[in-house]
Order: sequence, then C-alpha cells, then structure tokens
Amino acid sequence: MNASPSPSVPPAGSAGADVLRMLLERSLPAVMGVLNVTPDSFSDGGAFIAPEQALVRARAMIADGVDIIDIGAESTRPYKGAQPVTAERELARLKPVLAGVVALGAPVSIDSMKAEVVAFALDQGAAIVNDVWGLQRDAAMAPLVAAKGVPVIIMHNRDNADPTIDIVTDMKTFFLRSLDIAAKAGIARDKIVLDPGIGFGKTAEQSMIALARLRELDMFGLPILVGASRKRFIAAVSPSEPKERLAGSIAAHVIAAQRGAKIIRTHDVAETLQALRVAAAIESKP
Repeated sequence: MNASPSPSVPPAGSAGADVLRMLLERSLPAVMGVLNVTPDSFSDGGAFIAPEQALVRARAMIADGVDIIDIGAESTRPYKGAQPVTAERELARLKPVLAGVVALGAPVSIDSMKAEVVAFALDQGAAIVNDVWGLQRDAAMAPLVAAKGVPVIIMHNRDNADPTIDIVTDMKTFFLRSLDIAAKAGIARDKIVLDPGIGFGKTAEQSMIALARLRELDMFGLPILVGASRKRFIAAVSPSEPKERLAGSIAAHVIAAQRGAKIIRTHDVAETLQALRVAAAIESKP
C-alpha cells in the first residue's frame, strides 16, 4: 500500500500545501481541470482512458491555464449507473498515466475514495487529495492524509437523494462529522477544502439550493470548491445532454465564485477561466 516514493519526487505534503496556499491567496478562483481515466464517467467516459489520450488532454488543459489537474480512475458519477471498481483496477488505470501527468508540472490532485490508491498517487507526486466521501468511506484515508501532510478536499455526499430534507443542513452535519474525523487524525485545518458535492446525493432542486446558499458554509471558515460542470441540474432548467451544458456550467460557476468559492472544478478550462476573468473584471469596476 505504501510504496517508497521515488527520490525524484518532492514530498507531497510540502508541495501540496504550498500550492494550495498560493492558489487561495489569489483574488480569482483557481480552476481545477477534470481528467477522467475511466470508461464510464457521465460526461467523457472512455475519452481519455488511453495513456496517450490522457496526456494530450492534460497538456491541453495546461495550455488553457489550468491551476490543478484532478485525475480520477473510478467513475463517481453522481447518478445511478457508476460501476464500483477494486483498488487494483483503479491502480491499473492510473499507473500508465499518473507519472506522466505529474511530470508536466501542473499540480495534480487524486480523485479517489480509497486510501490505497491515494497512497500510490501521493508517492508518485500528486499533491492534493480529493475524497468524494469526505473521509467517511475509508477509515484509512484520514490517517494517511495526516501522515502525508497534504491538503484534502472534503466533499459532501449521500448514498441516495432525499427530496424531503434541508440539503444545506445535511451538508453542515456531514461536514462537522468529517472535520471531527480530520481533527482526530491530526489533519491541519488550514489544509482542508470543503466541496458541497453538487449533484451527489441531491435532487436537481437541492443542487441549486446548495449553490444559492453557498455562503452558509462560511461558518466553517474554510475555502470552498464547487464542481457544477455539466451536472444534471442544468438539464432540469434547460433540457440538454452533458456535453451541451457549457453555458449552464459557466453560469453556475460564476455565481459560485460570487458567493465565495475559491476553487472551480470543470471539464472546460479555457471557457471557465475566461468567464471568471470577465466577471471579476466587471465586478472590480466602480
């Protein structure tokens, strides 16, 4: 599980913490680009599973100005139909491509809910952990993150959507539980980012409510990441397939930035970055 890191790879903890600190100090939200090396992700499943295709995609995102590349090898699609995979399968997808992506120079986050996979990725030079179950699915995750000293993104999730609940109250309860796990494991609070998990365990209405009430998460005093890219709630407003939701994604992300999001996770880096820059330029005028 804990292979020895290559001597050429810098310690993940210091690198990741420095990267996160630098990005969060900027006035413009950081842009995290999605790189799925999976056959079944909801938007681009199979498009980048071949190592050469993944590297081409990573280079293109860097050229577009991406701040972080978020690589995942298991679909955590927020609707029914995702196929769970073993750690062995996840690692088999990551191993041919991860080192090459890290070598491109952009900070890399590992999108996985399995500590075994995260340990491998960190040893290969990934700098940030992105856990879609907020340290609550794999008991080994929080101790690993603490031992490595890396930043972690804690995302809100539910096994099933419940339209009867107040989703923001549910998010707050979930985050309190995750933060307690993090504190007990020894994860420094200044290395934690919260993600409301747009689309995950939520109805379309609840996803929009989570965005509308994003400022309520300021109670935690932690930076917020929002990933609304191509999510199904957009189609609830304007019927569309995932790849037809660029405009809706940008609208959601600009609003999230206006409500304090410090990191935006997207499939469409250049377009999102342009929108954020224009919105910020307009808002800066008297």
